[in-house]
Amino acid sequence: MKSQGQHWCSSSDKNCKVSFREKLLIIDSNLGVQDVENLKFLCVGLVPNKKLEKSSSASDVFEHLLAEDLLSEEDPFFLAELLYIIRQKKLLQHLNYTKEEVEGLLPTRQRVSLFRNLLYELSEGIDSENLKDMIFLLKDSLPKTEMTSLSFLAFLEKQGKIDEDNLTCLEDLCKTVVPKLLRNIEKYKREKAVQIVTPPIDKEAESYQGEEELVSQTDVKTFLEALPQEESWQNKHAGSNGNRATNGAPSLVSRGMQGASANTLNSETGTKRAAVYRMNRNHRGLCVIVNNHSFTSLKDRRGTHKDAEILSHVFQWLGFTVHIHNNVTKGEMEEVLQEQKCNPAHADGDCFVFCILTHGKFGAVYSSDEALIPIREIMSHFTALQCPRLAEKPKLFFIQACQGEEIQPSVSIEADALNPEQPPTSLQDSIPAEADFLLGLATVPGYVSFRHVEEGSWYIQSLCNHLKKLVPRHEDILSILTAVNNDVSRRVDKQGTKKQMPQPAFTLRKKLVFPVPLDALSL
Repeated sequence: MKSQGQHWCSSSDKNCKVSFREKLLIIDSNLGVQDVENLKFLCVGLVPNKKLEKSSSASDVFEHLLAEDLLSEEDPFFLAELLYIIRQKKLLQHLNYTKEEVEGLLPTRQRVSLFRNLLYELSEGIDSENLKDMIFLLKDSLPKTEMTSLSFLAFLEKQGKIDEDNLTCLEDLCKTVVPKLLRNIEKYKREKAVQIVTPPIDKEAESYQGEEELVSQTDVKTFLEALPQEESWQNKHAGSNGNRATNGAPSLVSRGMQGASANTLNSETGTKRAAVYRMNRNHRGLCVIVNNHSFTSLKDRRGTHKDAEILSHVFQWLGFTVHIHNNVTKGEMEEVLQEQKCNPAHADGDCFVFCILTHGKFGAVYSSDEALIPIREIMSHFTALQCPRLAEKPKLFFIQACQGEEIQPSVSIEADALNPEQPPTSLQDSIPAEADFLLGLATVPGYVSFRHVEEGSWYIQSLCNHLKKLVPRHEDILSILTAVNNDVSRRVDKQGTKKQMPQPAFTLRKKLVFPVPLDALSL
């Protein structure tokens, strides 16, 4: 796929726009009447209904997407998403996407709402006989016109019988007619709690040489499913009025990195402004760095000392007290976790950071004596119940480690993993199902991450450089991670064949903006 920031051709802007519209016209000519109806349905809530109702062709829909800034020659991903959903994957080539690229980006860049996706999935699972039975059950409240499964669901929505928070009518119909579709509804309810954000991939290449660390081919979508529930600290400590109680995992309120925080009402203007985590306590907080270089049988992680040094330098600059632990065994890791879990210094701190530089696989990391420790087990020490001093404070985890064995076509790969025949497990358990966590992984599942043997890893080096650059500009942490993703995704290995895309997952409720340090930082 071409760079998201590049035009379709190298001639003038006018010619580029013509070329882009020609591509749209080709796509239009390959779509049928039902495809157009599907596109219109999926665009509800993003394009005004009156405009959609008047659209009689795909090109009409495309024109509205262009007008609403949902589609452009620089970023055609939303149209790629729509084509992917309606199973017109062959047409993705006209947008310079592959099916695999769209699948990799969908969990983090999707614009079609979860509710709209659910209805579309259900419409595909309702055959003509099922539809006939459903119409029979609701005969008195339906118009006497011929309906498709999609128009049937659209009518229920328009009449207010179903919405994103009220699926009772739909559940009753599915329970009676197509019980297997109840799984889709349950999956939707779980997914509503979590959104994964990642920015567009920019594949403008530059030469780079290093070792590789790998992440498993786990389907990213499974990360959204069924995060384990646990009683929240707020529920446990709420008063009788229950004002502070929460139910289950808080939802992530953003689709893109920039809009990831909760909002509060400005009493003076009556408008909403983004809520921000408090950053004015006695000290910024603690930053723990676990840096594993040497192992019993795994290869040494050459260059990892550069990552540890730059992390220490940057987080000290940001006001954190930094503790580095080198070549940590499983027993020593447990000691570190217990020590930090009970550390009284958290009470006066604003934030907590935990960085892990090691080998790993399938949602877990290796200790220096090669015991495999699940990432979730590490993070679970710092939930509000386990570590009350960090309750309602942001907890950031950055992990530069192998997570599997999937390798893109390449040469001279040095992998940080064992047992390639072992099937990957889901990443869904990596992050606790409660608020105020951020997990930064060096790469998305299925793609390599790179560690230069002398200069350190692409991800950690980029993270630290962008903290240095963007904190003084008052950028929040998710905006900074957007820039990191963009930077890392532009790099390639020496042969120009292998790339990397970091991935953050989070349950932050507010913007996290580090105060600007008084002193400049030189790296």
